[in-house]
Amino acid sequence: MGESLVQVKNLSVGYTSQAGATLPILRNIDLAIGEGETIGLVGESGCGKSTMALAMMGYLKSGIRVLEGESLFRGVNVFNMDERALDAIRGGNLALIPQNAGQSLTPTLRVGRQIGESVRLHSKLAKDQQRERVIELASQVRLPQPEEMLERYPHELSGGQQQRVAIAMALAGQPEVLLLDEPTTGLDVTTQAHILGLLRELAAETGTAMIYVSHDLGAIARVSNRIIVMYAGELVLDGPARRVLKQPAHPYARGLLLSIPRLKEAVVPASMPGRPPPPGRAGQGCGFADRCPMAGQRCRDERPLLEPTTSRELVRCHFHDRVEQLTPLEPPHWRRGASRDQLDSILRLDNVAISYAKPGIVDQILGRHPEVRPTVDEIDLTILRGEVVGVVGESGSGKSTILRAIAGLLPPRSGSITFEQAENLNTPVDKRAKNLSRRVQLIFQNPDASLNPRHTVAQILAQPLRLYFGLGNDQLREHSVALLEGVRLGEDYLERLPSQLSGGEKQRIAVARAFAANPDLVLCDEVTSALDVSVQAAVLDLLKQLQADRGTTYIFVSHDLAVVRAIADRVAVLYQGRICEMGPSENVYRFPSQPYTEVLLGAVPEPDLDAGPGLVAKDVPDLFPPDKGCPFQRRCPRHIGDICDNETPPWQPTELGHAIRCHIPLAELHRRQEQSANAVTAKSETGK
Repeated sequence: MGESLVQVKNLSVGYTSQAGATLPILRNIDLAIGEGETIGLVGESGCGKSTMALAMMGYLKSGIRVLEGESLFRGVNVFNMDERALDAIRGGNLALIPQNAGQSLTPTLRVGRQIGESVRLHSKLAKDQQRERVIELASQVRLPQPEEMLERYPHELSGGQQQRVAIAMALAGQPEVLLLDEPTTGLDVTTQAHILGLLRELAAETGTAMIYVSHDLGAIARVSNRIIVMYAGELVLDGPARRVLKQPAHPYARGLLLSIPRLKEAVVPASMPGRPPPPGRAGQGCGFADRCPMAGQRCRDERPLLEPTTSRELVRCHFHDRVEQLTPLEPPHWRRGASRDQLDSILRLDNVAISYAKPGIVDQILGRHPEVRPTVDEIDLTILRGEVVGVVGESGSGKSTILRAIAGLLPPRSGSITFEQAENLNTPVDKRAKNLSRRVQLIFQNPDASLNPRHTVAQILAQPLRLYFGLGNDQLREHSVALLEGVRLGEDYLERLPSQLSGGEKQRIAVARAFAANPDLVLCDEVTSALDVSVQAAVLDLLKQLQADRGTTYIFVSHDLAVVRAIADRVAVLYQGRICEMGPSENVYRFPSQPYTEVLLGAVPEPDLDAGPGLVAKDVPDLFPPDKGCPFQRRCPRHIGDICDNETPPWQPTELGHAIRCHIPLAELHRRQEQSANAVTAKSETGK
């Protein structure tokens, strides 16, 4: 490691409660970051990851203050700097890439102007050189046709391209340290794979030190050479990435790894019991003691120190030498869905087409309906009672659009949606009978859009309980507490507002509210995308438990294919609003036959440093399907010629209930896959 750029010494930050108590968020942090290091900072929601990263820049949220210690950049304490001095290093020497690039970009300014503003503020280039630097940055972050892209507005870019713009802005001042706060959390797997590859290349090219904050250990594995694990505001493990991922020396890190769903396993992973303590309640001993399978009285009485081990790690655990001897947590085992002839259907979509396009004022007056190709088209899908159907695909593929149509929030343009073989779901939600609305519930992707910011959690949960069951006040509290416990939250959350919750906690409240209606069909729209891996495993466990207890049926939309593998009985793969592969999850995951499915699976980041790269799609914008031919033609790595460009691919059945749409014969697809797999194996063996 080179010279330390950032040093955090005995840093504790916190706030004062209404009762006057001092509640620490970070506790006695000691950390040094050297030139050119790439560090992954991991832990559950609320463990202090983002707070620590922002503290390195001298930034603390309103109400939070330094309790003791310091954070040094090049030997100077950032908390002693005045605003002018801080402004000089922020965005220049120290740069931040935020979690949601779409929200951090100004929607009314072209992206070239926004990158140009960063260049003007954080470089000493003359005005005539600034434009050249903007184009250079756009090229550096691999924006296609950079000069053309710079003239676009943020809404004209894909999510991955918006994130590249945010990265370009952060690189404008040629920073020595780059802080990345969950930069790929909202991206689909293929876009995420391209962004992670870009970050690796930038680290190698520029020598910039990077601190990558995430709860996604798979993403961390792809970019980091050192991993730091946080729990309850403390550092509990710090070591080389390979060692931490292969043989974690702390039981908490081990629990996180065991909570991650894997592509090769069709099981809901085991989740750690309990939840992290809130600020100020970690106790006098080890903060993890109440959840640790090894904890003894010493752990509860004596706070462990962060000490070196014999394997170049720092670990905060009295018994770290016993971690490898722990018996693996037993994952919950749930019955997979029954065969089609044993169950009746609960939902049927027949040739459904959905469009966001609306006729203009003139067309409305004249009663015209211009021909616009639908966003989602030719959807034929039957959902069986008590099964889980996963719907996967990149952002913009139409997954959420289908759910919104089923929920009555978006009218189908054509086709029919039928519930229980009798109820017509083509009607808007406000025109449906109360009991039908109760039986079909939607959990939104973004809980901020669905939780009333002025209502407490108690009021949010009470609404469906009153509406559908007419419960009184005493019953409301009892049922609400049970719902909270089901999503691993305590009774003390009832009086909180959404603004007082973390992103993962908000999503858990949204899940609890949906199940308050005791639904038959639950539409899950990216319900685990904001959750850390342990809570995600607990929510998946909850969904499967409810399925087993109540016979609940799910349509589970996600861009996380490992999560879908853990929970789904069948999988539908969408591209540009068209189903391109459909079948039992076991078949789809073991033998992905459509090139697009193969691309998606190859892009899933797993915490395995030895995993080889999968098939990669072209990184080009593809906002609308082509007028003819295969929808995937412009990006397909197995494109075979004019037939792909001009003819709609036929359905090819592979096994019972499994089919793909592709021009390449199945035998040829399997031969090419085998060649690719052999090439990866040979490359891996050569590397060893």
